[in-house]
Amino acid sequence: MTLLQIKYALAIAETSSMNKAAERLYISQPNLTGAVRELEKELGIQIFIRTSRGVIPTAEGADFLASARQVFQQYELLEEKYSGGATRRKFAVSTQHYSFAIKAFVETVKKYDTLDFDFAIRETKTMEVIDDVGALRSEIGILFLSSFNRRLLMKLFAERGLEFTPLMDCRAYAYLWGEHPLAHEKSVGMEQLLEYPCLSFEQGSGSSLFLAEEILADYDYPRTIKVNDRATMLNLMVGLNGYTLCSGIICEELNGSGYSVVPLEGCGDAEAVMEVGYITKKHSVLSDIGQTYLAEVKRYLGLN
Repeated sequence: MTLLQIKYALAIAETSSMNKAAERLYISQPNLTGAVRELEKELGIQIFIRTSRGVIPTAEGADFLASARQVFQQYELLEEKYSGGATRRKFAVSTQHYSFAIKAFVETVKKYDTLDFDFAIRETKTMEVIDDVGALRSEIGILFLSSFNRRLLMKLFAERGLEFTPLMDCRAYAYLWGEHPLAHEKSVGMEQLLEYPCLSFEQGSGSSLFLAEEILADYDYPRTIKVNDRATMLNLMVGLNGYTLCSGIICEELNGSGYSVVPLEGCGDAEAVMEVGYITKKHSVLSDIGQTYLAEVKRYLGLN
């Protein structure tokens, strides 16, 4: 096994494509495929399989890649220290639409020199959060579990060699424009919200309710509007008196101060609890910047 073979395998995992990995590495696809086959033969495992979503790691491959990533990161640090050159390191986070996750990323980047890092923050669909971490495109993924989605998401985590670490439990809140008729209520029930459109983040065609970013996704909402970014959702709250259900953790610095969160009442205790946490590759050791990012998340959430 060589560092070059490890580099090739990591590039495939990050791009989920033999073609894209070959382009990034400036080699031909047949040479890349041959190098990976030699590595698989030496290890005695199949690292990748081809699926409709592209090239993804097998369970054994995911374990190997998690360890290989650590080895390659150490190699890059040694190269940077002793070669006299500057090697750009990479750090990426994938997250559901949480302003606190973006705020923590901002504070993390401020602590590091952007000349030395390639940073990426992906505020995206639930399945893409899972796939990004599973394919090593992101080191950390931020999402939530509930009594409704836990079984399916834990199955998806296991298939991709991921583990979930909880951060905190949150009760459900209605998130509203500050001038909404219900914005100043001490609490609201679902029956009060029914005359207003419920806003939720689009998860792609044919996606399951289990992948929804909002709690109580299986409720029969009479008025719904799908959006694909946070700014549009905020605009529809203002323009249409729309609402969404959330954790109540809102960063006013990023979202603005003209919005309110109101506790949601009248739902079953278990159904209305979001367990917010993060996913990483199993058996992986977080990079120093990954540890910094999680420390910023915990500081914002008041967990330090």
